[in-house]
Amino acid sequence: MAEEPIVIKKKTEKSFKDMVMEQLPEGGNLNACLTCGTCAAGCPATGMHGMDPRKVVRMAALGMDEELKQTPWAWMCSMCTRCVHACPMNVNIPGLVFNMRASWPREERPRGILRSCDMALSTDTCSAMGTRDEDFQFVVEDVLEGVRMQPGFETIEAPIDKQGAYFFLNQNSREPNNEPEEMIPLWKILHMVGASWTYGSKGWAAENYCMFLADDEAWEKITRVAAEQAEELGVTSFVNTE
Repeated sequence: MAEEPIVIKKKTEKSFKDMVMEQLPEGGNLNACLTCGTCAAGCPATGMHGMDPRKVVRMAALGMDEELKQTPWAWMCSMCTRCVHACPMNVNIPGLVFNMRASWPREERPRGILRSCDMALSTDTCSAMGTRDEDFQFVVEDVLEGVRMQPGFETIEAPIDKQGAYFFLNQNSREPNNEPEEMIPLWKILHMVGASWTYGSKGWAAENYCMFLADDEAWEKITRVAAEQAEELGVTSFVNTE
């Protein structure tokens, strides 16, 4: 009597790549990879932990889900999107990397990024350094006083919560905290062109570490604080200095 035929059953559980493709526009073109290596050639993170963008895509295609979701290379990638611009098939590798990060338990993600995200969530300024609105206002006013002593800038402004301004401007928290002089060049440019602009007392911090942490809910919350402040002030255009 003949042996029972071998039946190859289709895998019913979704792979990591399948789940990511469902979330990315047009599947992120993850099935279109030619393995040409153009992405790896221009990636500043190539070689770190023995990985590169091409390997990441191939591992996803081969179903190496556990290895892919555990590699620390996910945190080496800056998601600069050079790989996407170089790729002849426009494969969305940063989208894949973002989901690799999101697969890590939150408490196991890099401590520096995690702390910066949580610090930003602790104040309406959304500053990753925890800078309060009154501290930011003090620094802006103090620096502005010095700038007005320079010839040609006696009437320069650096307003906060100005209603009806054209531009809503934000600022990297590092600058008012550690390098306040770095704020001045942009003020001068806006002054010279006669632009109407303002900071907001809420959501003025330009950095968003929650995005890099791959924490969608926290990322959205910080972005919403800034957007709602801009809407409340009735500005026309939002300028993100980052």
